[in-house]
Amino acid sequence: MKKTAIYLGTLSLAALLGACDLIQPKDIINPNVDEDNYLGSTSTMAPWRNGLERDFATTVAAFVEMAELVSDNYYNNYTQSSKVFDVPQIEYHDRDVTNLQGLVATLRETAVYGLDKIAATDPATTEKDLYSLRFIRAYSYLLAGEYFTGLPIVSKGEVKDWETNLNQAIAEFKALLDAAPDDTERATANLLIARAYHRLGDRTNAIAHAQAALSASGDFVRYVVFDGNNGVSNGIQGWIYGTAFQPLPRLDFLDPKYFQSVANEQRPIAIAKAEEAWLILAEAQIADHDLSAATATLKDLLALVERRPVAQVNDENETRGTTVSIRYPNRSAYRVAASAEDPLREGLVLDRGKDHPTVTVPYISGTSVTEEMIDAAAADGEDALLEILYLMRQEILFAEGRRMCDLGIRYPVCFNEASVNPTAAGYTEAQIPAFIPLDRDMDHFTLDEAAETVVIKYNMNRIIVDNKNTEYVVPFIH
Repeated sequence: MKKTAIYLGTLSLAALLGACDLIQPKDIINPNVDEDNYLGSTSTMAPWRNGLERDFATTVAAFVEMAELVSDNYYNNYTQSSKVFDVPQIEYHDRDVTNLQGLVATLRETAVYGLDKIAATDPATTEKDLYSLRFIRAYSYLLAGEYFTGLPIVSKGEVKDWETNLNQAIAEFKALLDAAPDDTERATANLLIARAYHRLGDRTNAIAHAQAALSASGDFVRYVVFDGNNGVSNGIQGWIYGTAFQPLPRLDFLDPKYFQSVANEQRPIAIAKAEEAWLILAEAQIADHDLSAATATLKDLLALVERRPVAQVNDENETRGTTVSIRYPNRSAYRVAASAEDPLREGLVLDRGKDHPTVTVPYISGTSVTEEMIDAAAADGEDALLEILYLMRQEILFAEGRRMCDLGIRYPVCFNEASVNPTAAGYTEAQIPAFIPLDRDMDHFTLDEAAETVVIKYNMNRIIVDNKNTEYVVPFIH
């Protein structure tokens, strides 16, 4: 008799999961419910879907937390969370790598089981249920393709390269287009297809689906949501609303994107939004050497960002590192340079602390880029405009876990998988391009308190552009 582990409103079938997919539930298990009993009961799909959507949200939060540390967006200025991803040091035996791969596998296999088994036995299953499960299964392949060098696409299957995983995601999201229940879901599916095609360097298809996303909705945002009253937490919220994760100083004005304004509030995380469609279109236009069109597109994007809401956030407990290891600027008088070769800019740092308890932050999208900066970059040529675009990508997608991908960094297959799966050979090394500064240098800056200036060691957007002809970054160029 097959056992089904049921825990805290979500369900995990460990028997379905292989190698790194062998996830052990950490919550309370009911040993009296087996698979046959569960499938034979009534209304099984509703709790299954509810549990999967819970796992989907917490998985997205886990990926955002770790990916933000790997990138230049955030530095772990405390002792918790990963202590090495800031280097970046990413080993296949790292428990965080194992955990992230396991989360992908759990999403995939829980969705598969719901579609193959539960939907067939629960007559109360709705089209909305099926859409949710299919969406999450597709998203699991997107995570695999964007963040890993390779992963299996089926339980206990061969490791497939990241391109195969992305193409699987594309196929599954395309199959969802006709079933999308509303314009936001239709726009979301098209954008996620465009996002995968962008990473694959397929300009034609990326453009088509980015345009389709905007045609469905010009200002959509698709979130995963959390429930603080029932223990479903946005894992990164506590790190960035507290003092542990500190943003790169030139991104200070965007932090904290996730905050708590009432008890138990857990802010949602955007997994798709209209801004990215404009970014994809502008990057394609630059790759086509059409700077005039790209300039117009970036200004359309800027207009959308300027319409997005902001929040007044009580941030008086934010010390900006004065009680931890590295001091960060906490006054608006500070000017910040993206590198020693870049000019000092005002307006990137907010006043914080006891004397300035409230900060105003954008919580969907924000950017420091202006129309004048776009025009000046276009006048300087393709590389300058591309650098502005990647600055806008960094700022607009800030704290959403996407910067790591733009830097060309990928996680390896985990040790557990490699130890039992011979096809994992060749996927056990993280992809960290040679142009990525090590020894935590992506997060390094020099603060001059007397002059009230900050100079960041590396302008990573310029480094991305300088290496645009490599296989790792700026997919439309090569």
